[in-house]
Amino acid sequence: MLSSKRDLGLLTLRLGIGIMFILHGYPKVLGGVAQWTQIGSSMQNLGITFFPAFWGFMAASSECFGGFLFAIGFLFRPACLLLLSTMSVATLYHLGKGDGIMGASHALEAAIVFVSMFLIGPGKHSFSNWFGRGDR
Repeated sequence: MLSSKRDLGLLTLRLGIGIMFILHGYPKVLGGVAQWTQIGSSMQNLGITFFPAFWGFMAASSECFGGFLFAIGFLFRPACLLLLSTMSVATLYHLGKGDGIMGASHALEAAIVFVSMFLIGPGKHSFSNWFGRGDR
C-alpha cells in the first residue's frame, strides 16, 4: 500500500530539500564578491587557491539554482551532482576547520541525500517526467 506513495514521497523530499537549498543559496548569490570570496576560500582544502570569488559564486549558484532544479525535477541528475560537489567541499571545509563530524554533519547528510536521489531519480511528479525525459 505505501509503495504506491513512492512518487509522492520523492516529490515531498525534492520540494523540501530543494526549497531549503534555494533559501540558503539565494542570499549568497546576492552577497557579492566579498561573500563569494569568503565562501570560495573553502576550496583551499582541496589545494585550489586561485579565483576564490569564482568558486564562491559557483557554490552559491549551485545551492540556489541547483536547489530549484532539484525541487522541480528538471535536469535532475546534473543538479544532484552540482549539489553533491558543493556539499562535499562544505564537509571538507568543516572537517579541515576542526569542527569534527558533528560540525560537518549537515553538509554530509545533504551529500548523502544527493547521492541517493541521483541513484533513485526524481520520480513521476517531475518536470523531466512530464516533458518525456523521465527517469523511470
